Amino acid sequence: MTVASGTGRALVVDRIGSLVTNDPSLGRGPLGIVEDASVVIVDGTVVAVGPAGATGDDRLDADGACVLPGFVDSHTHLVFAGDRAEEFATRMGGQPYDGGGIRVTTDATRATPTDELDRLLRLRLAEAHRAGTTTIEVKSGYGLNVDDEARSLQVAAAHTTETTFLGAHLLPSEYAGRADEYVDLVCGPMLAAATPHARWIDAFCEEGAFGADQCRAVLEAGRAAGLGLRLHGNQLGEGPGVQLAVECGCASVDHCTHLSDADVDALAGGDTVATLLPACDFSTRQPYPDARRLVDASVPIAIASNCNPGSSYTTSLSFCIALAVRDMGLTIDEAVAAVTVGGAAALRRTDVGRLTPGSAGHAVVLDAPSHHHLAYRPGVPLVRHTVGPLGGPLGTTAPA
Repeated sequence: MTVASGTGRALVVDRIGSLVTNDPSLGRGPLGIVEDASVVIVDGTVVAVGPAGATGDDRLDADGACVLPGFVDSHTHLVFAGDRAEEFATRMGGQPYDGGGIRVTTDATRATPTDELDRLLRLRLAEAHRAGTTTIEVKSGYGLNVDDEARSLQVAAAHTTETTFLGAHLLPSEYAGRADEYVDLVCGPMLAAATPHARWIDAFCEEGAFGADQCRAVLEAGRAAGLGLRLHGNQLGEGPGVQLAVECGCASVDHCTHLSDADVDALAGGDTVATLLPACDFSTRQPYPDARRLVDASVPIAIASNCNPGSSYTTSLSFCIALAVRDMGLTIDEAVAAVTVGGAAALRRTDVGRLTPGSAGHAVVLDAPSHHHLAYRPGVPLVRHTVGPLGGPLGTTAPA
C-alpha cells in the first residue's frame, strides 16, 4: 500500500499488531479489528487502512502494539479555578454529595484572570491528550453571570470547537429564592453573550438545581439561538431529565445513574445518546448506572470523564473504561466503543472516533498488544503515543 504523490505529507502508523477501526466492514467483530496493519494519514485525514508495510513521508512504528481511534471525551467542565480536595476528603469520610460545591468553584473562577484560566485549561487539555483524548467537549458553568460565562466559553473556544454553554448549572448565591428570574437571565442576556463562543447548550435538571420546565425553557432558547442541545439528567435520583432530553431531541443526556423503565423505553425510542460518567459515580460514591440494561435495550451509549474539580477530577478515559467494565456491566469491546464512536455520536460527529478512510487521523498507540489491557491493567499509563491534535495541528505525534 502506497500513498500517491502530491496529496500532502503522509504519516504512516505501521506494524500495528491489533488495529481497532470501529468499522466492522474493515475487520473482525463490532470493533472492526485488523491484525498486522498500517494506517496512512495525509493532511490529518486517514486515506488508507491496510496491511503493514505502507510507505509515506513519516513513519511511526507501533512495534506490534494495539492502535485505537483517539478517545472522544464528550462531557467535561475544564474551565475553572480553585481546589476542592478537602470536599473530596470529607465525602470519603461519609458526607453525601449534593452538588453544592459548585458555588465554591464559581467564586474561585470569577476571581481568576482570563489568562490564568487559559493557562489552567491548557494544562488540563495537555493531560487529557497524553492520556489518549483527541476530541473534547468543554462546558462553561462556573461563571453563572453574563461576563464570566462568556469569557469561560471564549477561553474554551480557543482550544476546541466542542464548547457548551451551561449557565443553568446551579443557582448562584445572589439569586437565592429567585430561580425563575435567573433562568430568564440565562435565556436572555447570558445566552446572547455566550452564543458566539458555543456550539451547544446544556442544563442541570435535578432536584436542587433546575426543574423540568426551567430546563425546557433553557433548551428551547438555545435551540432558537442555533445551538445544539445537551442535558444533565438523573444523576442524584429518578426525575424528568432523561425523558425531557428525548422529548427535546437532545444529542445527549448525561449521568443517567437512576433510570426507570419508562426512561429506558424513552431512550430506546429516540436517538438521544445516554452518556455515562463512571468516574463521577466513583468519586461521589453514587451507585453506578446499569449500562448492561441500556445496551440490551439498544440504547446508544457513550462514556465520558466529566472532569471537574468537585465530583470527577480525572481526564483518564482509560480509567473510565476500567470502571465501566468492572462495575457497569459492559464488555471491554463495548466500553472501548463508548469512549470512541459512542462519544462521537454524543457530539453528533462522524469524522472522529474511528479509523477509516475519510475519518480524522486521530489515534492512540498503546504500550500493550490489545485493547483489552485498558481494563486488564487499570491505573497503568498505557498510552505510548497520541496521534492527532487536541487543539493543535493535525497529524502531529505527542509522546505520552
